[in-house]
Amino acid sequence: MVAWPPLSRPRFPLALPRPRRVFHGWWIVVGTWAMQAIQGSLFFLSFGAYADQLQAHFGWSRTSISGAFALGRVESGLLGPLQGWSVDRFGPMLNIRVGVVLFGAGFMLMSAIQSLWHFYAAFLVLAVGASLAGFLTLNTAVANWFVRKRARAMGIAQTGLGFGGGALVILVAWMLQAFGWRATFLIAGVAILAIGLPLSSLFVHRPEDRGQLPDGVAKEERQTGGGARLGEDEFLLREALRDRSFWFISIGHGAALLVVSSIQVHLVLHLRDLGWSLTSAAALVTALTLTSTFGQLGGGFLGDRYSKRMLAAACMLGHALGMLALAYATEPVIIVAAALVHGLAWGTRGPLMTAIRADYYGRRNFAKVMGVSSLVVQLGTVAGPLLAGFLFDQTGSYQLPFTILGAATGLSAVFFLLARPPRRRAGRLTPASPRA
Repeated sequence: MVAWPPLSRPRFPLALPRPRRVFHGWWIVVGTWAMQAIQGSLFFLSFGAYADQLQAHFGWSRTSISGAFALGRVESGLLGPLQGWSVDRFGPMLNIRVGVVLFGAGFMLMSAIQSLWHFYAAFLVLAVGASLAGFLTLNTAVANWFVRKRARAMGIAQTGLGFGGGALVILVAWMLQAFGWRATFLIAGVAILAIGLPLSSLFVHRPEDRGQLPDGVAKEERQTGGGARLGEDEFLLREALRDRSFWFISIGHGAALLVVSSIQVHLVLHLRDLGWSLTSAAALVTALTLTSTFGQLGGGFLGDRYSKRMLAAACMLGHALGMLALAYATEPVIIVAAALVHGLAWGTRGPLMTAIRADYYGRRNFAKVMGVSSLVVQLGTVAGPLLAGFLFDQTGSYQLPFTILGAATGLSAVFFLLARPPRRRAGRLTPASPRA
């Protein structure tokens, strides 16, 4: 009988190691990017174009149109504390789903408006949906999944407003001219539901819910000290409210939105007064938001390395410079340069606003802290467009309102300079951040 030689072992393992999965926090960033693109293109960045079409159709004053935007921001501020509690209690996924349904339904209602009160009612539904599926909820999710890379994650996520939203503003302007505002609103409502509802499934509340840790740090790494910076000083809401930096950050953030919201509502109208076409005005909005995208990336990476409050103060001066130039410029080159300066300041400051609060007060009650802060912040969003619209109706020019708003924003840089990190509390870890 023939004796066969033993089989030799293969030189490679039979079971190949599984490739390491992408940390789910980055999928949260992708989802936030997409949601920001939807809201930016169909709502925030296109409001000026909508205002132009509605004014031409109904003959409403600019104060009346600005009032709808202000009403939406009042709603966002009043909703903030309840929304913050809801996000911390039930997680972002449920809030986003409810918000997407209301956001889409609001646009569908907008397509059927016949009077000013119809416009206000439909816009209120739209605005509530945009809030629930918007800034506070999305950034809470990102803040919960990142600590060491928080500012850069937020910076990348918020580029959706520029790369996605900004690029689509021209498409929205073209649709308004090609199909009319009613059809555009209806198409927007359907698109929001079709895209937003599937995206909502990405927003798991915290990494611990999936057996992970922030930044994708392995549990073994944390136990051996490699993840030491994951420790955060977790403040209760009442403790954050007693810290003066909470109020300085909120006031400074609100002052910045005096300019941001005014430009969102009035820039296209201002350019139309100067003789620009609707498409050309929309193109400048696109350029502005694309510039803000580079600022968001830069602000995210710089915020993880340098003082967030110092960077924010510098951005306030950029907002002021851009607004003051827009107040007096008539040459297209200067107008474009002013808009780009504002866009760069807006983008750079954006991720710093949320990251600094999470650094100072921790993850656990972040949505509640942001929600209460929004009561102060939204005052700027409301006051800016209303003041600009009212003073334009009185004077026939944007020069005076843009001057006042630019100066107020520039002077408010001092609030960020005063917003020092809260003191270390007994028995707690210091905030996991670089120099704040």
